[in-house]
Amino acid sequence: MGTLGRPGYEARMSKHASASVDPAAVAQALDVLASREGAVLADLEALARIPSVSARPVPDPHVRASAEKTAELMRAVGLADVELLEVEGAHPYVLGHRVEDPSLPTLLLYAHHDVQPEGDPARWTSPPYEPTRRGDRVYGRGIVDDKAGIMVHLAAIDAWVRSAGRLPVNVHFVVEGEEEIGSAHLSAFLERHRAKMPADCIVLTDTGNLERGLPSLTTRLRGLVKVQVELKGYDHALHSGFWGGPVPDPVMGMCRLLASLVKPDGTIAVKGCVEGARPVSRAQRAALAALPFDEKALRKDAGAVRGLALHTRGGAATYAAQWHHPALAITALEASPVEGSSNQIVPSARARVGVRIVPGQDPRRVQRALVEHLRANVPWGLALEVVPMTAGPAWCTETGGPAFEAAHRALAAGYGTEPVEIGAGGSIPFVGPFAKALGGVPALLVGLEDPACNAHAENESLYLPDFFASCRAAVHLYAELATALRARKGRGARARGASRAR
Repeated sequence: MGTLGRPGYEARMSKHASASVDPAAVAQALDVLASREGAVLADLEALARIPSVSARPVPDPHVRASAEKTAELMRAVGLADVELLEVEGAHPYVLGHRVEDPSLPTLLLYAHHDVQPEGDPARWTSPPYEPTRRGDRVYGRGIVDDKAGIMVHLAAIDAWVRSAGRLPVNVHFVVEGEEEIGSAHLSAFLERHRAKMPADCIVLTDTGNLERGLPSLTTRLRGLVKVQVELKGYDHALHSGFWGGPVPDPVMGMCRLLASLVKPDGTIAVKGCVEGARPVSRAQRAALAALPFDEKALRKDAGAVRGLALHTRGGAATYAAQWHHPALAITALEASPVEGSSNQIVPSARARVGVRIVPGQDPRRVQRALVEHLRANVPWGLALEVVPMTAGPAWCTETGGPAFEAAHRALAAGYGTEPVEIGAGGSIPFVGPFAKALGGVPALLVGLEDPACNAHAENESLYLPDFFASCRAAVHLYAELATALRARKGRGARARGASRAR
């Protein structure tokens, strides 16, 4: 493919490299990475062939097979003491280590090996678990979210170990098995295994880039609140001719109930679901307006139908709606299938409602407000059952300091262009609890999703040029953080020594 060693890359690497990084060592690691491009992609495709859908009940043989394959790949690149970590009721995590020298800075790397359900098989152009190359993309479930995230770090670790015999930092690499279902057992996992993963910085590879070819550092995530709703009217289906008119239709009732959740402009109508959201500041709005934005590209990437009226216009408003404002979506709706349906009043309907919340909001309060609204707006005396599901907080961080400066340099060197800082509308439960458990260490969020990748939908895909650029950036990042965090550790040790002297 030739993407790792394209002309002019060495000059860009030199331009962006830190003065403290050994350019020769980095260049040697990059040469190894370039020579193993095909092997890296083959390992990614092998991992993506495993249908590790975490929505299936625990234990699931496919999710376990994915964990075991991840462990195998970890061992192959030189990680030690690799193990599957079990928490009752959860799909397995995988943890591997490489400790070169206790005096070196230590990174906690994170990704997840579980994937979303495949959706409608008829909508896939190629089989979801048979990775298929078309142009500069590889298509398959989980290929970008987040099995490519696993391979980015394994490829970078492998390149350093093969070229230098060691890494410039220590690493603990944890790969989760239940991220796509809300990480319900994360607290139990933390309590049981936190001591195995001391670190000076978290590097999480499960976010995305604002555009193809534009490296992006994510600084804020929305949280997620989710409930399941069922409306029931009868214990069996009714003939729509005999009964239609005098008796309520539960499906129509569900439509009316769900429609009450939002205003005509798509914003949330449930007052308690927006409380606590911080207004976008003037400085934040200016930063959003400075980011590149193309409405035509947005419509194309979304596959929008002709004439679709967007809820926002312009880059600043669109990015604010994605990253700074809560949003509500109906993520599932079922009553009876269209194919094979008959003229009947369906006895019940079910739905799942998700609210993406933002920093400043309390997920439990938002969930209570949503449940109370649903109970207060049931039409026609239908029987309502609401089951609370996920309630995860949002996260944000300040981006000053040596770790973020190192990340900027590494991304610029890997991609050959300056990175931007963005938010993400999605949720990653791991970030906040682990950063807190590690004493507030910096958390660097990078990833490979792009607007056209269809993560969570049919025809999910990975943009290969960005995949290999991200692998290069990871090689740089280990070297950059070795310098940046060593200085940070030294200042901390001196401060502790001064404190003891006093």
